[in-house]
Amino acid sequence: MENRKIQKKEMTYDEVMEYIDSLQSYGIVPGLTNIINLCEKLGNPQNKLQFVHIAGTNGKGSTLAFVSTILKEAGYRVGRYISPTIFEYRERIQINGRMITKKDLCRLTDTVKEACEQLVKEGKPHPTPFEVETALCFLYFKEKECDLVVLETGLGGDEDATNLIQNTLVAVLASVSMDHMAILGKSLAEIAGHKAGIIKPGCRVVSALQQEEVKEVFEERCKKLQLTLTIADSNKVTKVKSTLERQRFSYEEYKDAEISLIGRYQVANAVLAIETIKALGQCGYPVPEKAVYAGLKNTKWRGRFELLCKKPLFFADGAHNRDGAAKLAESIEFYFTNKKILYIMGMLRDKEQEEVIRQTVSYANQILTIPTKGARGTSSYELACEVSRYHDNVTALDSVQEAVELGFLLADKDTVIIAFGSLSYLGELITVVENRDKIRSDSHGQ
Repeated sequence: MENRKIQKKEMTYDEVMEYIDSLQSYGIVPGLTNIINLCEKLGNPQNKLQFVHIAGTNGKGSTLAFVSTILKEAGYRVGRYISPTIFEYRERIQINGRMITKKDLCRLTDTVKEACEQLVKEGKPHPTPFEVETALCFLYFKEKECDLVVLETGLGGDEDATNLIQNTLVAVLASVSMDHMAILGKSLAEIAGHKAGIIKPGCRVVSALQQEEVKEVFEERCKKLQLTLTIADSNKVTKVKSTLERQRFSYEEYKDAEISLIGRYQVANAVLAIETIKALGQCGYPVPEKAVYAGLKNTKWRGRFELLCKKPLFFADGAHNRDGAAKLAESIEFYFTNKKILYIMGMLRDKEQEEVIRQTVSYANQILTIPTKGARGTSSYELACEVSRYHDNVTALDSVQEAVELGFLLADKDTVIIAFGSLSYLGELITVVENRDKIRSDSHGQ
């Protein structure tokens, strides 16, 4: 009988999603041992790539979006790795703004799954979901021969799975504030110490304006490695003009730059991206000035103080910790004086619910709470109870759909609806609002 090698059947996309879900039981394990073991099994694809590595509490994703879009406009092949995602899983891994194909995701998940099984056979721990995804992104970006990879840490910095990389061209430190205290520490200095772990010997270091104790930690790390710390000083920004659709500003040699991301804090994120691009130029990756302007203007980043519809004004924002809440409050004060504010809030259990509520409730006339899903989720009733300690007009609802419908029903021409608290439900909310707005527009046009 003829010997034939039986070809193993590749996973389907649904099977990949089931597999990723099944990995949740491995939780979050700080430290680099697992990812080092896994990437060794895969031939260390990360060693063939060059990185811009971004850590911070708030603004990481927006800065990543600005940097990667500018680099794309300059003609580079740019991988971007992000988490969490808004609409679908494949958003995590993109090249020049295009998500990994389902076919590539299935094929590479098979490869990584086999490597994980080999590790378990050798008596080593099974990698976590984030470690599996991180290894897969390295494989994909190496295979597709990316010129640069813009990489966002998942949690912290020094013990984050992304931090096994050695080829860091620029370490970028976005705004640091209190979050994930159970893992990263109870003080700003402790949290900053973890974030500073992405600073590697020989790399360029760019930081947003930070609170003094954070800045001191970064300066100390740079001094130890004999590196220069560049501060992206958003206080040097002039001529800021903000509308509900775009913002213009000038910063050093960049006059009258335009961004389509609104929210006052986005100008500071754009300045951080500009300084990152300058640092990359010093590393041999030049970017023409016109690519910077085009990249800033063309950057999109869903669910960050994003205007979803105009009648009524309806915004979605990812504010989920004290710094995000403070920035949201700043935007409300700037854009919406003399408006009625209606919130839709959903929050995860492990976030600073009380702090976020305390910083934002005073602006709201009415608050609708919704449930968030999963092991970290909070029921709408639990959240409503927490909110009611600070505000007397709170309604707990069963679903995103119900909250959106009621929001539209309650809103008049002077009402602004703002949905925030967790990125986990914003994809569903954005879809519901946009579909409803489209149906309404179509019916009015007939």
